[in-house]
Amino acid sequence: MMLLKNFKFLLIVLACLVSSRVVAQKKKHPNVILIITDDQGYGDLGITGNSIVKTPVIDRFAKQSIQFSNFHVSPVCAPTRSSLMTGRYSLRTGIRDTYNGGATMASSEITIAEILKHAGYATGLFGKWHLGDNFPSRPMDQGFDETLMHLSGGMGQVGDVSTYFQKDSSYFNPVLWKNGKQESYSGYCSDIFAANAIKFIEKNKGNPFFCYLSFNAPHTPLQVPDKYYQMYKNVDPSVEFDKNNPMHLKMSEQDKEDARKVYGMVSNIDDNIGKLLQKITDLGIEEETIVLFMTDNGPQQLRFTAGLRDKKGSVYNGGTRVPFFLKYPALTKESKVIETMAAHFDVLPTLSELCHADLPTDRKIDGKSLLPLIKGKNTDWSDRALFSYWTRKYPELYNSMAIQKSGYKLVGQTNYNASIEEFELYNLKNDVHELNNIVKTNKEIAWKLKNELDIIYHELILSENLIKHPVTTIGSKMENPLILNRNDADGSRGLWDQELIFGKWNVTILKGKYNFKFKFIKPISAGGAMYLETNSIINQMKNDTNTDLIEMKNITLPELNGELIPYYLIKGKMILPFSVEIEKID
Repeated sequence: MMLLKNFKFLLIVLACLVSSRVVAQKKKHPNVILIITDDQGYGDLGITGNSIVKTPVIDRFAKQSIQFSNFHVSPVCAPTRSSLMTGRYSLRTGIRDTYNGGATMASSEITIAEILKHAGYATGLFGKWHLGDNFPSRPMDQGFDETLMHLSGGMGQVGDVSTYFQKDSSYFNPVLWKNGKQESYSGYCSDIFAANAIKFIEKNKGNPFFCYLSFNAPHTPLQVPDKYYQMYKNVDPSVEFDKNNPMHLKMSEQDKEDARKVYGMVSNIDDNIGKLLQKITDLGIEEETIVLFMTDNGPQQLRFTAGLRDKKGSVYNGGTRVPFFLKYPALTKESKVIETMAAHFDVLPTLSELCHADLPTDRKIDGKSLLPLIKGKNTDWSDRALFSYWTRKYPELYNSMAIQKSGYKLVGQTNYNASIEEFELYNLKNDVHELNNIVKTNKEIAWKLKNELDIIYHELILSENLIKHPVTTIGSKMENPLILNRNDADGSRGLWDQELIFGKWNVTILKGKYNFKFKFIKPISAGGAMYLETNSIINQMKNDTNTDLIEMKNITLPELNGELIPYYLIKGKMILPFSVEIEKID
């Protein structure tokens, strides 16, 4: 009998060992769900002090998570997303703007999707990419197995050729891009992206997966289902705004209406996140799934920011400080708040360590793994510097530029040759609202920060991908035909939906014969000529009809690197096409 009991005990021990090994194997490659919203500021959640907006799901999730209370991103979307995906300052990746040809990430960059895919993960993107809409910079070229996305910086914007002409209804029943092909969908965009993310999770529940759910809401245009608008229809958002408004600003009637719509869009997102979290619970994979929630910059419109100064596009905290929550039950079941400064480029190295996926070793990774902080350990980088800027085209030295380190922040809103007293210095430990400029009484601290800012700026501004310009490849089998859109067009500063403006696309053209279709925003008049310049090669064709579409067929081009410059010339005026469709036929 004793032998039998000992044998059974041995079997139980062996079974436990096997079980623990299985669990350990599962934990080695946990699932990852990364949720990011667009233009949702720090104050657009209940948990950050907003008593008006209804976000019960995210609030509850945050309370169960590791909360990074001092988390920063770039002041605008494309730079944030490039740093998030690569672990690097955006300028290293070639991203320098949100359009103007500056929102295309170099194809040589290595993304979260690529490192996880190499480790055996299924990878999917649902929503906004904003790092290049043509080969070789699309998400499917950068590690994603499955994609459902809109183009450019936002639906209804000039770069999103499939929703732009829908105008006030672009968020409803949209034409989206599924794995590189246009496909029509019914419903509201946030519902569509979340539902397809859930399908992806269901399909890959038995293997490790990376799901990047990148909502385009609550970005403009502020289109919201009526059910959610009705939740805030009679609310006055200025009541909450005025409670914590150290700059003593006043919301206009338009600001109030915009806030109502934004809050409706945020509540819709909250409901969709609730469905996703419930799904991973129902599938029994919650324990082994890392879920992260963050936003990409401050609010675009004036509304409650929990007292943080300014909004999107600003290097003050209102533009860069955002909520960041991480939940991974297999690692820790205790929620806590971490006050150490963290940033968007820390996400890739953190996931690399948590998921046992190798980091790239052939380039500088600016981010740090946050795992030691989560485990309560000390680090040797907790007082590191964080550089921030925002101006169109390229950084403008000491204008809308900042650096923060060791609780201090130096802000430049001045000239390239400014004296140190023309900068602003804030002690963030006791002045989180950035109201008390102490530069005149703390010049030594200011000089040290300026010197470090100079070092980082001069290194980044000479980045190889910034100097070279990421390019679109024309004539590749990977994308034929392709559409060049206004978001990725370079040329005159502020190029958007204007007709009489100079624009171009930076391209590599493979040798062959091509058909071109030039789409215009409004019909052009007969009597002019369509020009296509590709470096030194110019093709032109007379036009004798009023039309919004001109075709030039059977154009033979050699292999070349350079600029593609299309325009319609009439009575001395150059009209830029809205988009260019190109098909290689031979």
